[in-house]
Amino acid sequence: MIIDLERFLAEERPYWGELDGLVARLEADPVFVLSLESARRLHYLYRRASADLAKVATFASDPELRQYLESLVARAYGEIHEVRERPHRFAPIHWFFRVFPVAFRKHIWAFWLAVAITIVGSAFGGGAVALDPDAKGVLLPFSHLQIDPSERVAREERVLDEDPREASKAMGTSFYFTHNTKVAIMTLALGIAWGLGTVIVLFANGVMLGAVVLDYALAGETTFLVGWLLPHGAIEIPAILLAGQAGLVLGRALIGWGSRVPVRGRLRAVSKDLVTLIIGVALMLAWAGFVEAFLSQYHEPVIPYSIKIGFGAVELILLCVFLARSGKGHEADVGGDSP
Repeated sequence: MIIDLERFLAEERPYWGELDGLVARLEADPVFVLSLESARRLHYLYRRASADLAKVATFASDPELRQYLESLVARAYGEIHEVRERPHRFAPIHWFFRVFPVAFRKHIWAFWLAVAITIVGSAFGGGAVALDPDAKGVLLPFSHLQIDPSERVAREERVLDEDPREASKAMGTSFYFTHNTKVAIMTLALGIAWGLGTVIVLFANGVMLGAVVLDYALAGETTFLVGWLLPHGAIEIPAILLAGQAGLVLGRALIGWGSRVPVRGRLRAVSKDLVTLIIGVALMLAWAGFVEAFLSQYHEPVIPYSIKIGFGAVELILLCVFLARSGKGHEADVGGDSP
């Protein structure tokens, strides 16, 4: 066999380098799992390197080249035909900065649908309060939201000699976290009703939000409202929307919409993403509960509204950048197929 060695090396070395990189990554990280596309690429590179080794073995060439190819093909063979179960070690940094945002973007359609449902609910709630101010007694479940906004603002802004909230910050954090987490889990779980339960919860949350916003806006207390809601709401509201996203994904998997994959297969395909989303939601709500107890509940003159609003705006911008950009380019590494 006659081979132009220089041309052969120039053409094949990039493929060897790519295969070497994939194999090295599998060897270095026992918990790393290739996506279907990456696994197919690994198998292709392995077969190509094996064919190259056969070619090299047929003519006199650099022994180091032959030894390199033999080692590379043997390592790739070992990884491809590995039968031992790999250890499952949770890598929180990798999960948070890659797996979570990639799962969010993979089902972005469900997030925007959750946003749309919430907006419709907000318009309904705001319209109800605009037409009948007494409607907030029915729409708003919390007593502190049913009183006159100006009266509440005056009471909240009154400086007391001793702030009674100091001793209850930890309790407040626990309450906000557990309450909001229950709402988020319910929003996801009700997706089992083919997504209808999730739609109802998102709509109801939108109704309450719209009613509160318009009630305070009509009373001329918009600054107080933004300073009160934005620090924790910049994370809390998106977290509820992500829970709604997960519920809608679950509902779609149950319905199928023309898919020939059985229900069990569709649920298996989205189960990992659902768990990822709800854990991410729990972490977001933990932070939101902390901020609500330690920052949102303090108003002027204790904490200027400008500081609270600025803090909330920064949170929202960072969250948007994180969800939109984090893990970009690693979608294939995270893997997973939609139903």
